[in-house]
Amino acid sequence: MNRRTLLTGLAAAASVPALAACSSGITSLEGQGTGPGAGSSKGGITIGTANFTENQILGHLYAVVLDAAGIKTSVRPNLGTREILIPALKGGDIDLLPEYQGALLHYIAPKSKAREEGDMQNALTVALPDGLQVLSYGKAEDSDAFAVTRETAAKYNLRSLADLAPVGDRLVIGAAPEVKKRAVGALGLKEVYGVEFKEFKSLDSSGPLVKGALKKGDVDVANLFTTDTDIKANGWVVLSDPKNLVPGQHVVPLIADRKADPRTRRALARLGATLTTADLTELNRQVDKDKKDPEDVARTYAESRGLTKS
Repeated sequence: MNRRTLLTGLAAAASVPALAACSSGITSLEGQGTGPGAGSSKGGITIGTANFTENQILGHLYAVVLDAAGIKTSVRPNLGTREILIPALKGGDIDLLPEYQGALLHYIAPKSKAREEGDMQNALTVALPDGLQVLSYGKAEDSDAFAVTRETAAKYNLRSLADLAPVGDRLVIGAAPEVKKRAVGALGLKEVYGVEFKEFKSLDSSGPLVKGALKKGDVDVANLFTTDTDIKANGWVVLSDPKNLVPGQHVVPLIADRKADPRTRRALARLGATLTTADLTELNRQVDKDKKDPEDVARTYAESRGLTKS
């Protein structure tokens, strides 16, 4: 088992809880106490979310467990990308948002080589702007994936991202606009795998636009999320990543120091230790396929797992 604990000095410096964790996720909530400059949730917490289904579900899950802990919350869903969310968090428009370790680290410190969960947590602790911190990362993980149809895979003999290099100039990639310039995206595919696409189509994040375009053949490669149930349902081929372009993506709360008190830490760590990747995939399915409301889905799940009981 790899060492997956925050370095003591770093944790103390940034008021981040030291974790005892193993490959199955968090096993201890130790280190959740107060410290110098500890924040307060007394005035309530405003939770922001990105503009895709899963992040909205996570935002409502955060709200449910914090409400159960006696913390007043409000959710501002579908605010947009990190380019909007991080400044909003720093500026006080929101206090908390659901994040993903690897993607956040690549955004904050694009040259970081950290890949293992504990290493990424340490790197985030050092790299985050003053006033922000990550709390305990959870069991659930959702990574970026680059998928093609079975027909495209057969036509171009595609099994891995490395196979895209010789044929990239004949292929169109579809993704959210920001992916064009991100390390885990078109920029990284060019730098790491030497892939230069015929065209980049700005669509959405593993949503109806990019998935519809992949089905119709308007794009050949789609940037999706591994918890998207449409991948399996449509028989799409997720290209392997032999050079580890895509880092691990455990769900992690990103919070302003001003709100990171012990009650908040404990409630979110309890959720993180309960929610699994399979759970998250199923919740996505209920919203995307069954057309259920993200808030209702989050509350039902939390109640079923005893997370609304103090």
